[in-house]
Amino acid sequence: MENITIKINGREVSAPQGSTILEAARLAQIEIPTLCYLKEINEIGACRMCVVEVKGARSLVTACVYPINEGMEVWTNTPKVIASRRKTLQLLLSNHDRKCLSCVRSGNCELQTLCREYKVDDEAYYDGERNKYELDTSAAHMVRDNNKCILCRRCSAVCEKVQGVGVIGANERGFKTYIGTAFDMDLGDTSCVSCGQCIAVCPTGALYEKDNTEEVFAAIADPEKYVVVQCAPAVRAGLGEAFGMPIGTDVEGKLAAALRRLGFDKVFDTTFSADLTIMEEAHEFLDRVQNGGVLPLITSCSPGWIKYCEHYFPEMTENLSSCKSPQQMFGAIAKSYYAEKMGIPKEKMVVVSVMPCTAKKFEIGREDENGAGVPDVDIAITTRELGRMIERASIRFTDLPDEEFDMPLGLGSGAAVIFGATGGVMEAALRTAVEKLTGEELAKLDFTDVRGIEGIKEAVYNVAGMDVKVAVVSGLKNAKELLKKVKSGEAEYHFIEIMGCPGGCVNGGGQPQQPGYVRNTVDIRAKRAEVLYNLDKKNKIRKSHENPAIIELYDTYLGEPGSHKAHELLHTTYVKRTVNK
Repeated sequence: MENITIKINGREVSAPQGSTILEAARLAQIEIPTLCYLKEINEIGACRMCVVEVKGARSLVTACVYPINEGMEVWTNTPKVIASRRKTLQLLLSNHDRKCLSCVRSGNCELQTLCREYKVDDEAYYDGERNKYELDTSAAHMVRDNNKCILCRRCSAVCEKVQGVGVIGANERGFKTYIGTAFDMDLGDTSCVSCGQCIAVCPTGALYEKDNTEEVFAAIADPEKYVVVQCAPAVRAGLGEAFGMPIGTDVEGKLAAALRRLGFDKVFDTTFSADLTIMEEAHEFLDRVQNGGVLPLITSCSPGWIKYCEHYFPEMTENLSSCKSPQQMFGAIAKSYYAEKMGIPKEKMVVVSVMPCTAKKFEIGREDENGAGVPDVDIAITTRELGRMIERASIRFTDLPDEEFDMPLGLGSGAAVIFGATGGVMEAALRTAVEKLTGEELAKLDFTDVRGIEGIKEAVYNVAGMDVKVAVVSGLKNAKELLKKVKSGEAEYHFIEIMGCPGGCVNGGGQPQQPGYVRNTVDIRAKRAEVLYNLDKKNKIRKSHENPAIIELYDTYLGEPGSHKAHELLHTTYVKRTVNK
């Protein structure tokens, strides 16, 4: 594309034709503040924070949507521009619940940051009527507080354009405008899938996950309880960001050390049960292929995707793997195999999971998730909640030595670690399924065709003389696109991996939040995923079926994959739901 030259603050800048002022400024390392802008998702110029002066324009223009033209002259920080941005912030605060000290986003709030930078304090510059809203706590995973909403519309844009769900949007008009559901339904009564992507992009404290940290502290303090914790692979790729570490920092060792200092009785790794998931899922796949079962088989690790399927593609629930997610498998094994081995009454064991995913809070309450006769998992917290627990306990996270997880439920393969990245479940399953089908050891373990952050990936592998067609999808709008093709017969696969969040669990709705500028300029998903692929490379065990802890579990307890006992503990059922939005 042809470049054109403009001047920004007196300096010549070359940018592709069709660029906006905001994009051109970033090429010149000049950052213009935004509150509503998300690249290719929410480019609406609604917040008015990005206004700039353009020579010849009759008024200030919004940089995020204003196209550049040859010879344009732009000023980004004139007194007029600064005064306008300051007034915008004052107006936002006039209808904002300014209880910043008690807000979950205090210190990591984009509105708060801009107010500090533009020297706007919390005095009521504009007195008068204020909108007041009741909190919506109806959903299992989150709280909606419209008293802190600035109407940036990032949440509704992500829900509709990225996830294809669209259960929230702008209601009413003018001063009465608020973000809500159709007919003011409680969020918990809609077809919300609990993915939490709206929380991830919210610039303020208007949306946040339900906090279960007090329950965890109480369980740890109870001498009658034996409290174990499991950590999902993606947590180690994101938690460091909560403590100012660069995106893409591997904190696996510090994670184990911090959890031990919080007082958990045992610190385990969900990679153990990810390997277990592969054993069951690979067996299920081979069984369906060899015995005429329902195909394509679709993975069941992502609870946001599962709920989406139940609402929007209920006729395809038969395609879902009956395997529980690694989170739930872990709890079932902890409260049966491990509890029996250690002589701990399962009723006294509390299983806590640390997940990058808000939908896990919904999942632990699903029916048929009690393999040992008690709930598989008692409490699910997000990566963000764990970060807050570590801070509250005054643990100096960045100074911690690296420690290892406890055994045997802390041992996982490299295949299990990559579960956290889109394509990881597929690759892990292929490593095991191919060797089971061929009876031969793989010469090459890396199935790179299914890697990467693209929304839809396809590949064909010739296995034992059979062409196995696979697809990998992340983001629910992409899932909708692919499944429509499957239903119509336009596309045909044997095995499909679907992750509810774009990029997979590394970009889950419970991961540390990054401001709009970072989300728009840094590939967070790729940086976090790289952590997991590096851990896979370094792991001495790279195939789920070669994990010695898993081998022992089957030899001494479960029998074999797909056994009656395995089905009782590790498999589940689904519900055909209606669409409410």
